[in-house]
Order: sequence, then structure tokens, then C-alpha cells
Amino acid sequence: MNTSEAQQTPDVEALVRKAVTRWRSEPTGLLQVLREVQEALNYIPPQALSLIARLLRQPLSRVRGIAGFYSFLSIEPWGRYRVLFSDNVTDRMQGSERLLAEMCHRLWVEPGKASEDGLVSVATTSCTGLCDQGPGMLVNGRALGRLTSERVEQVCGLILHSVPLADWPVELFVVDDNVRRPDALLGHGLEPGDPIRAALRRGVEGQFEQAANERSWREGYVGAALGPVAVLEEVKRSNLRGRGGAGFTTGIKWEACRHATGSARYVICNADEGEPGTFKDRVLLASHADLLFDGMTVAAYAVGAGRGFLYLRGEYRYLLDHLQAVLKRRRDANLLGDTICNQPGFDFDIEIHVGAGSYVCGEESALIESLEGKRGVPRNRPPFPVTAGYLQQPTIVNNVETLCAAALIAVRGGDWYRSIGTLKSAGTKILSVAGDCERPGIYEYPFGVTLRQVLEDCGAINTQAVQVSGPSGSCVDETEFERRIAFEDLPTAGAFTIFDASRDMFEVAHAYTQFFAHESCGFCTPCRAGTSMLMHSMAKIRDGNGTLHDLREIARLNRVLLMSAHCGLGHTACNPILDTMKKFRPMYERRLAARDFAPAFDLDAALSRARQMTGRDDPGAHLENSA
Repeated sequence: MNTSEAQQTPDVEALVRKAVTRWRSEPTGLLQVLREVQEALNYIPPQALSLIARLLRQPLSRVRGIAGFYSFLSIEPWGRYRVLFSDNVTDRMQGSERLLAEMCHRLWVEPGKASEDGLVSVATTSCTGLCDQGPGMLVNGRALGRLTSERVEQVCGLILHSVPLADWPVELFVVDDNVRRPDALLGHGLEPGDPIRAALRRGVEGQFEQAANERSWREGYVGAALGPVAVLEEVKRSNLRGRGGAGFTTGIKWEACRHATGSARYVICNADEGEPGTFKDRVLLASHADLLFDGMTVAAYAVGAGRGFLYLRGEYRYLLDHLQAVLKRRRDANLLGDTICNQPGFDFDIEIHVGAGSYVCGEESALIESLEGKRGVPRNRPPFPVTAGYLQQPTIVNNVETLCAAALIAVRGGDWYRSIGTLKSAGTKILSVAGDCERPGIYEYPFGVTLRQVLEDCGAINTQAVQVSGPSGSCVDETEFERRIAFEDLPTAGAFTIFDASRDMFEVAHAYTQFFAHESCGFCTPCRAGTSMLMHSMAKIRDGNGTLHDLREIARLNRVLLMSAHCGLGHTACNPILDTMKKFRPMYERRLAARDFAPAFDLDAALSRARQMTGRDDPGAHLENSA
């Protein structure tokens, strides 16, 4: 051990021991311990890995495996400033690739590597949730949006002068909500704790009525009492369905968890919105955290849970201090902890776990694995989380928007909620609108709104396509703009990305294919190999070497992935290609070579350097004439 390592070891040991103690020396805290060490040291050195493994009584190989699984963790040194440009398609549309090149030139650093002096590294990451104010990037976990050449130059100057992040101009880190159209949820007008008090109020169980003078829902307050069973019945009556994309009926999920056998029950909020183009949860977490925590607490009351978790995506790490402050305020106000609102036996608290860069952790079983301090690999189902979730105990996992809606239902009632929207899609839906429009941001509508209405409201002009629900969703062209946002027509987790007539939809699909290949967890061979094959097929077509044979192979690969991939990532990886190929086929065909098959690698062209070195360029030096 050299002198510098000897001097560093006591600091590393103290840091690791402090992090392990903070997470109660439990193996379930392994990811959080790794993340905290990473934040403090910019990487996880070997001695830290060994000490963490020893203190948490875990094999070193497992600790290393987890550190290698999450993209925000590294066992190799990064720069003291780690810059990650958002690589979502909307960021590319706004010039992120050019700005990244400018920054690398100014800092004299190669993309994807740390500078020789260890000062800075510049790379890309998937969507950072800043699509409405991009291009965006993260600097040591802090979000910066609305990047321009001038702003990049300013950031480079701060880095080159080693200015601590805490001393950077505050305006660099301003992230706006950009709420363009609020409705029932975003305009709720409730005070912290109102939903909990409504759920606890005694009276005629399970009966909700409108206020006696029939005031509007914004003015009225449902006064019926609710016990746990009555809360369940009211949520079931509301026909609330999950807002994370799958659309499972929330009340049925809660009821199954309540009736499941177990020694403990858990409530998990999935705040890992990693679908490119989605940023609604960012706004709910930043400005409506109390409503979310009210919803989690109401859910805990309904199912009998004593502990809850908020799984916060790593890209939203900058919201952690704010959320922790809200939780502390709620504990001080007796809205969390023991005997909530002085109700004997109602004990519930919430802990925040932060992700570390893994799109697949948005799937509920993979999220649970990550919460348990493991690699975020989706589980085989059944059993489902409602019977065997966190620590194999009954668990409900709901999206941020779903839990906020549940808090409204506790106050306003199921009948009120069901009166909004459509027959099969009750309530409102928050859309993350981005791309080619004048007013990107957050729009909330009752279910049933047409795409055309959304396009008009956000100032979209000459639109040729909308990607609904991100890469795994549907690409809709202008002939379908009368379709509706609803579970019975176009379901969505929230992304609404707009492309005008100037955009090449092949390039859009190509970008989404790169995303899937990058985010595959690698657990199953069909997805690990299949997404890579898709990416290479699209690159081959882009380079002018593709043929009709390649398009047919993509369709065949889709069938393989649908039948054999382990989770939804593999099942939907071909969606962007198949949709755009069907609706914008000329954009593919104009890139195809004339032959029915062409290799992606041109060996004769690759030998051109050898011909130059030998001074030969006669016909015999070319492959087609060598026979």
C-alpha cells in the first residue's frame, strides 16, 4: 500500500461505517450504502467494497455485482465533476449532441472518460426528466436544463476553476414545473392530512355523499366516515386504475394485499419514472409531495401496512432533501409515525430509497429487488407482490399519480371520481407534453381527451406523429389524431412526445432502439442479444447497407422477444420500429440497398488502407476480382 492509499483508508473506512450504520447494518440497505459512498468519493474504491461486504455480511462478489449493475455506480474513478448529458430523443432534437461536443472540446476531455487530471468526466445518460426544458444534464446529480452554448461555457468555467457545486449560481439549477393545464388532481386545494382525517372519520361506513348544499368538489368536503374496509370499498367504487401504464384496478390490488397472509404489509410508491419523455412525477414530487404521502398513508390504513417506501429514481436525487424535509414536517404534525392523528394502532412511516440508474427498476418486481439491496432484475410471476412482495410479504406497489388520486378519493369520494373521464377510464390523466410544440409542460385532462385537443392546447403545428407512452407505447400519425387518451383506446403512463414534419421518424426509432439496448438488464439472453441485434440492424439500415431482408428479420425478432423475453422491456423493444415502419415506411425504404441481402461489414472497403500502404489499386487487389 502506498502513502496516498494509507492516508485515504481511514477516511474511507469512517465513511463506509457511517453509511452502514445509517442503514441499520441491514443487507437491504446495500444499494443505498454504495450510492452514498459513490457520492462522497466519486467512485467506490476496492477497500470500500471489501469493508461494505464484511459489515453487511455479504459475499464480495455480490457487492461487486450490484455495483456493476447500476449505471450511476462505478468501481473506477470518475472526475470530481461528473457531467451526464440527457440522451433522450427530445434532447437530441434540441441540440444536446452538439452541446456535448462543445463541452468536451472546452474541457479537453474525451466523451465517456475522465480527464487525465481527474477533474471531470463527460458522458450521456438516458432521459433525465427535463424534456420540457431541455437539453438537460446532471452534474454530480444536480439537474441543469435549458442548455445553450453560453450556459455550457459558463459551466465549463466553473469546473475549470474547481468551484464547489454549492457555490454555483442558483439559477443554473432552477427546474420549473411548467403546469399548463391543471384539473382535479393538480388543482386539489387540500391541506396536508385532509385525506387521512377523512379516512379516519367515523360515521356511516362506506357511504359517500356530495356536500349537502351540492357545492362543487373544490368547495365541498365529503363528511362520511371511513374505516379501512370502507376506504377499500370507496377506492374500488372509484374505478381508479394504475397510472404507471399497466392500468390494473387499484382497489382490487389493495384488497388482495389486505387479505393476503403475512407477518407484515408494505406500501411502495414507484417514483422511478424512467420512460423517455415522462416527467409528471417530477412535478408531483416537487410541488405535491404532501398529497402523495397522504395517499401512501391512506393506502397503509386500508391494507394494514406499517411501513412504506418511496423509490426515487436516481435522476431525481436532487429532490431528496426536499422530500426528507416534507417527511419530517409530517412526523412533527403527527401525520406519520406512531398513533397517526391520535388513532390508536395506526402506526406508519415512510423511508426513501434512491435508485442508481436502471430503467428496468420501473417494473414493480425489479423495483422490489432493488429495495432489498439487490440487482434490479424482474421476478418471475406469480407470485405477485400483493402476496409475496418486499421481503416476501404482502406489498402494494403504486405509481406516484395513482397514490395522489387515491388521496383525492378519500376526501371527495369514489362516485365523484368515477363521474370524471370515461366509462372504463375514471378520473384524470396527467400528460408530459414535449417535443415540437410551443408550450411543452404538464397538462391534466379528464380521460377521453383527443390527441388533437392536446396538440391544439400545447401549440403544436404541422405535427406528423405523436409517441404516446414513450418508446414502449404507440406511435400515432396524423390520421389518428381523433383517438382518445383512455385505457380503452390509447393507454399511457404519461409521455406525449410530438414530432413535426421536419423530423425523420427513422431516426426517432433508431434513438429509441439505442435506448432499449442500453437499458436491457442483461438477465435473459433474448433481450440482451435481441436489443443489441435490433440496434445493429437499424445502424445497418442507417448506413445504407440495409435491405428488405433486414426489415423481415426485425419482424421475426419481434416474435422471438414477445415469446421468450423475461419482462416488458424485451416485449416492447421492437414497438418503435414496427410502428414507424408501418406508418412511415418511405423513411426506411429510401435507405435500403437494391439487393435483397447485403452484409453490414464491407470487407473490400476495410482493405483500402492496406491497398494504399502497398501502393496497389489494380483490379486484382479488390475482392470482387480476386477469384
